[in-house]
Amino acid sequence: MHRLLVPSETLSLARAILPPAAARHLKVLRPKSGEQIELFDGQGRMRTYACSADGLEAVGETRCVPPPSVRLTLFACVTKGSRWDWTIEKAVELGVARIVPVLSARSIVRLSAAERPAKAERWRRIAEDAARQSDAAWLPEVREAVDFPAALELVKACRRVFVGALAEPPPPPLWTALADRVDKFAEGDYGLFVGPEGDFTPEELASLIAIATPVSFGPTVLRAETAAIFGLSVLAAASHARQVAAEIRNWPTP
Repeated sequence: MHRLLVPSETLSLARAILPPAAARHLKVLRPKSGEQIELFDGQGRMRTYACSADGLEAVGETRCVPPPSVRLTLFACVTKGSRWDWTIEKAVELGVARIVPVLSARSIVRLSAAERPAKAERWRRIAEDAARQSDAAWLPEVREAVDFPAALELVKACRRVFVGALAEPPPPPLWTALADRVDKFAEGDYGLFVGPEGDFTPEELASLIAIATPVSFGPTVLRAETAAIFGLSVLAAASHARQVAAEIRNWPTP
């Protein structure tokens, strides 16, 4: 079923009035009469509509998906070109709640303060497309790019953040750091911090390790975008395992 992102108030209408972007997308889709379209607001609400000569007619009630109890933030140094676009897309598919683009000392990408709002808008459109295509109920918050010191303040606000680090001695693998607490993955904000193509400076790494948990991503050196998606996949799996464990505990006793 095709999906369109709309404002929340649209879902209260029996006959949907689409915003310009969604209307253009629907025109491109060329749906047949009677074909169903799902409208969603990116805030956990969605409703099914059927196409007719008069527009989109509601065929069901609004459904609500509660927000995740474990919210994942990707702190990632911005990589070049399509690699960064791909990182945003896959992070949305994995269910992140927030994406914080970071500019560190060794980041190849440089953005002036004047460039950052327009870049953030473009990144949000990428996130919206990824949410629409992946059946995501919740849109992540995509921040404007921040300098490394500002990112540290956001890290401090999280319950726990894991940072992929090439350190001595080598830190434990990410899954090992999680393995003894999968069923205790408490509700709240967790994060993953991935460095730039040239890695963190020693000073940046020291400041991160002081407030975050250093981990490794395995025996090989991963590219920045690969490390981001690998780490998010592990964290998402741990979060899902926690949810499943909670559901099993709530099963009625035979």
